[in-house]
Amino acid sequence: MLKKLAKLKYLPNNFEVIQSGDYVICAISGKKIPIEKLNYWNVELQEPYFSYKEASIKRENK
Repeated sequence: MLKKLAKLKYLPNNFEVIQSGDYVICAISGKKIPIEKLNYWNVELQEPYFSYKEASIKRENK
C-alpha cells in the first residue's frame, strides 16, 4: 500500500532519495508511482512520469 510521498532528486541514470517514501506523483497524470516502478523522469525539470505515454506528452508540449 502506498502510504508516504517520497522526495527525489532525479539524475541522468538514477535518482537520489531526499526524503524516503513509497511513491511519487506523476507530473502529467497525477497518478501515484511506486518507487520500485519509477522508470521515467526529466532531469532538467525534476519531474517523474507514470509511463512513456506521459513522458511523450510532456516532450510534445514543450
